[in-house]
Amino acid sequence: MQRDLLESATTSLALWCVWCALGTPAAFAQAWPSKTITWIIPYAPGGFSDTRARRIGEHLGRALGQTVVIDNKAGAGGVVGTQLLAKAAPDGYTIAMGNLAPLAVNVSLMKKLPYDPKTDVLPVILIERAPLIFMVNPSVQAKNVAELVADAKKNPGKYQFGSSGVGGAHHLSGEMFKFQAGIDITHVPYKGGSAAATDLLAGHILMMFELGYAALPSIKAGKLRALAVTGRARLDALPDVPTMAESGFTNFESYNWQGVIVPAGTPRDIVMRLNRELNAILQRPDVREMIIGTAGEIAGGTPEAFGDFIRAETGRWAEVVQKANIQAE
Repeated sequence: MQRDLLESATTSLALWCVWCALGTPAAFAQAWPSKTITWIIPYAPGGFSDTRARRIGEHLGRALGQTVVIDNKAGAGGVVGTQLLAKAAPDGYTIAMGNLAPLAVNVSLMKKLPYDPKTDVLPVILIERAPLIFMVNPSVQAKNVAELVADAKKNPGKYQFGSSGVGGAHHLSGEMFKFQAGIDITHVPYKGGSAAATDLLAGHILMMFELGYAALPSIKAGKLRALAVTGRARLDALPDVPTMAESGFTNFESYNWQGVIVPAGTPRDIVMRLNRELNAILQRPDVREMIIGTAGEIAGGTPEAFGDFIRAETGRWAEVVQKANIQAE
């Protein structure tokens, strides 16, 4: 009798210890993932972030042994989707693509955000830095940035630059160029980069900073002319086109970047598992080709490095927003 009671008590104690262990965040993290993961893309299907996420998400799902579902939640320059991520349960089953506007620009551009990029989300990994290409309509006589600046100074108001809308990488790059060069050029916002590029091809506007995946076909076909790229190094896809730094603008650097974020409070073990798997995926040949082949730069690295990058970008673009007196539409 006493032996049976002792064995029963021992079993109960063991079960209680297991229950306690499973109740800890570390144990939950070890069991993760056990169901489908939702990857929020704060933009419409078919765009820059969406195409990247769909390819990487397939590899991530296989690596984790679970399905990764892409969920497009477009609106308000990335605010809608990022807010959904910030309010999601911090259990590793909701991740999001975080990029320039919702994480580093909107905090300066908008009077009030429904989330705080510094406290409501955690960085996991910087996936990609996408430099922009400074390109002009072939009717422009300038063959390099210096010649264009000289002509713009002689003819204030002659040049208009297009963008995909107020506060995006296209717009901010143009404003940075405007005040660094000390020239009078006019911003013409469009509802999307393709509409701006169409008018650039037609000569209705004369120049634009555009992402490589959209700009390369027209440049290679000779329909537009590239003057410079905005990254630290020349692009493999355009090896003869200098950087803005090589063109005389040593402090000019601009990217439309993106990385993975999770809700604040997500267990560290889950963050690091995601980071390890995504770093490995970024070395896959098909992923490298997808990014490098469309004029992007593969990033990777630690969550801390991504956090430092976001803070640096926030400061960089806050200065541009203030100097250009940019306000959200």
